[in-house]
Amino acid sequence: MDDSLYFNEQHGQVREMVREFARTSVAPVARELDRTQAFPWENIKRMGELGLLGVPWPEEYGGAGMDQISYYVTIHEMAKVDASHALTISAHTNLGTSPIFEFGTEQQRHCYVPLLASGRVMGGFGLTEAGAGSDAGGTATAAVDRSSHFVITGAKVFITHAGVGEIFCVTARTDPGMGHRGITSFIVTKNTCDLELCRELGVGHVEELPKIKGVRVGKKEDKMGWRASDTRELILEDAIVPRENMLGQRGEGFVNFLKTLDAGRIGIAALSLGIAEGAYEAAREYAGTRKQFGRYIGSFQGVSFQLADMATEIDAGTHLLYTAARLKQAGKPHKKEAAMAKLFCSELAMRATTKAVQIFGGYGYTADYPVERMMRDAKVCEIGEGTSEIQRIVIARQILGSVVDA
Repeated sequence: MDDSLYFNEQHGQVREMVREFARTSVAPVARELDRTQAFPWENIKRMGELGLLGVPWPEEYGGAGMDQISYYVTIHEMAKVDASHALTISAHTNLGTSPIFEFGTEQQRHCYVPLLASGRVMGGFGLTEAGAGSDAGGTATAAVDRSSHFVITGAKVFITHAGVGEIFCVTARTDPGMGHRGITSFIVTKNTCDLELCRELGVGHVEELPKIKGVRVGKKEDKMGWRASDTRELILEDAIVPRENMLGQRGEGFVNFLKTLDAGRIGIAALSLGIAEGAYEAAREYAGTRKQFGRYIGSFQGVSFQLADMATEIDAGTHLLYTAARLKQAGKPHKKEAAMAKLFCSELAMRATTKAVQIFGGYGYTADYPVERMMRDAKVCEIGEGTSEIQRIVIARQILGSVVDA
């Protein structure tokens, strides 16, 4: 693809910087982190120093002051090497930080965004519940108004950074009986679960950040993929949340979080495309070095045609991804384009990694090569931030409107 269609010189510089970091600091440890499920705190510190945890936020808020395309380029490039690191950037930036930047007061922005954008602490997003996954409007977490504060009780599940993070945007029902309009969002805080290690490294914990009593972390999920990414329950037990921590207007939490998810879907598309491209590059290299029957396996039609399909679909996914990214950057409606990019790229990631494992043969099924990890990492891309089925509903509603709603 001709890079000039979407990228300027700065985007190219960002890509080269992320590529260098991913290959020198992430690739050597990705397999071991996947095996142990350890959160990569040392790399988190380096990523913060490089500005990778605050790419799209203004410098006055501690960010790198770059644009949205630079942000998606960062995720895309990182995911070619390791999806867990890419997800950490995506979840922290879009889910953990953007609701505060987009919907928060100026006081909230100045209090929380610099800590997040600089990577001093990790952030997260508490929407999913045991009974409210695809149906996010089924939120049961309750927030009782006590005038000066809210008392919030409930549990959020499958929350990225629930353990390692310290700042979270969560939804709770403030007005029972009002459906989606009864859901409000809040900022809650707690200590990281890796307190001693974070104090030692000087990242991940801020002593002076007030913590909210009653916010705690549940069990860590033992996942098939994204294993170096922290996923746990976030539990609120009569958490006393100051009124000034209400994020946006009362009753607008659901609508605002749907806007957050539209942008998040572009991030997952970028992550998915990176996985697909990483698998393709590994398979292409292998096909040009592995011999069978006295020939490079890439010379066999059965292999070369699979690589041709992968390359074609990767180019198609690239256009979908960066079209949605440009619309987002221009402040234009992008719900349909984000859903299309997420749907296509996430399913592409599964197709591409499956083909890559097949091209590697028996070696592809071992941990000696990264394609088996990429295949495991790819599957959840079809599930997180709206399943493929939900994306098809979103797209159908955009192209058919009231016909679908009826």
